[in-house]
Amino acid sequence: MKRSTLFWILAVVITLASAYYQRVTGPTYPISGKMELGGAHLSYKFERSHSTESNAAVEVATHDPAVNGQLVWKRYKTQEIPRAEPMAFDAERGVLRSELPRQLAAGKLEYCVVLSKGEERRSAPENEPVVIRFKGDVPLGVLIPHVILMFAAMLLSTRTALESFGKEPHLQRLTLWTFLLMAVGGMILGPIVQKYAFDAFWTGIPFGTDLTDNKTLIAFLAWGVALLLVRKNRFARHAALVAALVTLIVFLIPHSMFGSELDYSKQVVQP
Repeated sequence: MKRSTLFWILAVVITLASAYYQRVTGPTYPISGKMELGGAHLSYKFERSHSTESNAAVEVATHDPAVNGQLVWKRYKTQEIPRAEPMAFDAERGVLRSELPRQLAAGKLEYCVVLSKGEERRSAPENEPVVIRFKGDVPLGVLIPHVILMFAAMLLSTRTALESFGKEPHLQRLTLWTFLLMAVGGMILGPIVQKYAFDAFWTGIPFGTDLTDNKTLIAFLAWGVALLLVRKNRFARHAALVAALVTLIVFLIPHSMFGSELDYSKQVVQP
């Protein structure tokens, strides 16, 4: 197998693994679980991100009609008393079901489900409430290119790092394309996606603490420096490797952490 082919295979594997890790560890990944209550087997998968265009369904799977449920929720970071909504049993689908009311963009609700059967009573999840954030719908014509270009940027970043270990690495073209993909996918399309979702183009430095924006900026700047050094043939191998490592580290940070959040007391989005 040629060295180039091997490097591309390794780059794809590393990129897919890091993308999967980032996805499942992020604050928007659904929370799922199973439990037993009075001999009934229950399972659930609770959303942590939902569109502002509709209510968010909350369901617990059980084919036992003797299980009762209440959806308990309140607006996030408020002192309001939690509301308890009875859950209806859908015999055909075998689920207890209720809905959370849709919120403005960046609005958050915290919720849990209280289940009971006879004298037994349990909460799902058991440890702490789920926090769900609402966001505006992003047109697929914007979202799909953004996702593809960011994935391609991460792939080329990894491939460039592997190339730097070669005896005579060809770094100029790889570095240039990584920088361009990061620029278009992250610094142009990224803010457009953010605007559709949360009505703000940029919520990172110096305006806020959104880690998604900040980590994209860090990766972009790292590749900008690497591109300059590679073109000048100064520490080219090390510059490309450092930029790739920075990119890998920042992209392992879970997506959407410390993102935009609606301040219900002021009815404004806090970046």
